[in-house]
Amino acid sequence: MADDADRYQHGEAHDPLVDETEDAREARSAAARLFDIRRVIGGLFVAYGLIVGLMGLFDSTAEIDKAQGVRINLWAGLVMLAFGLAMLGWQWVSPNRPPEPHRGDEP
Repeated sequence: MADDADRYQHGEAHDPLVDETEDAREARSAAARLFDIRRVIGGLFVAYGLIVGLMGLFDSTAEIDKAQGVRINLWAGLVMLAFGLAMLGWQWVSPNRPPEPHRGDEP
């Protein structure tokens, strides 16, 4: 709130509605980032990929023979982990922007 003191010293008028509008814009931005579907999907795929991949590391020979010699749990876990990390990376590189309010929505 040091900006408020600077405004008063320089003779600028202070409008509390401007602060409310800026606070509402910041709240929309935080909500848009929090509920980004890429974060949810990426987090779930990373978690499941780790679980299935770790199960694949410790597969018994009977389970490997059942899958015709392929460590299917390990490969499926690695693919799920890579997909989840790609989704989280995409969300980090290109963050979601909140939609601009319509003229009728503003106070």
